[in-house]
Amino acid sequence: MATKSLLNLLNSAKYLYLREISEPRDNSLRLIVQEAVNNPVGTVVNLHPELPELAEILKNATPIESTPGCRTFELEWKRYVAYLVTEECVGLCGKYDDESFEGKLFRTYARSHFLQHLERDTGGHIEQVMHYKLICLNHLIDVVAYHPPKIRLIAPEPEAPRIQ
Repeated sequence: MATKSLLNLLNSAKYLYLREISEPRDNSLRLIVQEAVNNPVGTVVNLHPELPELAEILKNATPIESTPGCRTFELEWKRYVAYLVTEECVGLCGKYDDESFEGKLFRTYARSHFLQHLERDTGGHIEQVMHYKLICLNHLIDVVAYHPPKIRLIAPEPEAPRIQ
């Protein structure tokens, strides 16, 4: 599947969870993200029985979780300049109307605070750098690199083309 098609598929997900982050080689980055959905057959557990009003609120709630059939994507940058992983509760709480990006859960920034920070604090770049951001339920991942990531669908397995 072409990268643009996979990027559209990734951005069509309603929710994502970061499942794995690694550096397979020096200065390379690999992320595994998994789609999540509202699971109508799942149960939300009240972790605070001392709050009976919470039990009432959660009565008809459905959990957001990965279920069988949810897609899993691998994103790999052969070389990165910088990356930042932020816990989702503290991210996206500032003023960002002066930033410019395309995409939903996988964003490509033309202008961002992270790029401005790197322009001030780094140098010696061999090419123009690009800022990418993954919006997940559990983390926000900012990556600045020279090239976009290679994206692969790793589960469920993509259907093989049918031979007629």
